[in-house]
Amino acid sequence: MRAVPNWGVATAVAAPVLLVGGWTVAGARQPAGYDPVRDTISELAGHDATDGWIMITALLLLGCCYLAIAAVLHAAGLPSRFLLAVGGVATIALVAFPRPAVGGSLSHGIAATVAVLALALWPAGSALRLPRGPDTAHPRVPWAFRRGVALSATLVLLALFGWFAFEVTNGSRTGLAERVTAVGVSLWPLLAVLSARRAHLARATEGTTTLGPALPTTGAVPPDPLFPTDGPDRLA
Repeated sequence: MRAVPNWGVATAVAAPVLLVGGWTVAGARQPAGYDPVRDTISELAGHDATDGWIMITALLLLGCCYLAIAAVLHAAGLPSRFLLAVGGVATIALVAFPRPAVGGSLSHGIAATVAVLALALWPAGSALRLPRGPDTAHPRVPWAFRRGVALSATLVLLALFGWFAFEVTNGSRTGLAERVTAVGVSLWPLLAVLSARRAHLARATEGTTTLGPALPTTGAVPPDPLFPTDGPDRLA
């Protein structure tokens, strides 16, 4: 299992910071009528948004973060990394297909749905590739990629997506549901990266453990039994 580099950890940390920071700063620039509980994040990057470039930049960087994490998180396996990369591309596509000032946009809706679904399903991909057996049968697998943990994460994220879908069609807290869901899908890559990093460090520590008695550290060379330093030569 390859180690996650330091910049990969920093990228995973940056993802939720960019998301929350972006909508906080962009929301503060909107007119008094904007309600973060009712109105969506996409409206902050839409055609009629005030200083829409703030949220546009945040979404672009967020999508790049997902792509970078997918590139270095080898412990997740190819199916999960592919889904994470799809989520990153779809997040960037939200900027390419912005929400119009009036009405909806089919392309924007498809991009948002693909982004959330891919980012909700990617934890399950790492769990399904494990051989059959309980989590205790795979002690070397990072905890975030164990079957029980990964499937539970996907179920929670899918439940958040279901709440968001309900609010879009029938509720009045669409913005709140979208924000909670977006934070959830942005935090799991960070937890997965930290899990993989911890597992790699633990394995590296095990590899450096020495077997047998420790050699003296004073620089002295242990005596050779065939050539003792004192007494007669045994080979003479």
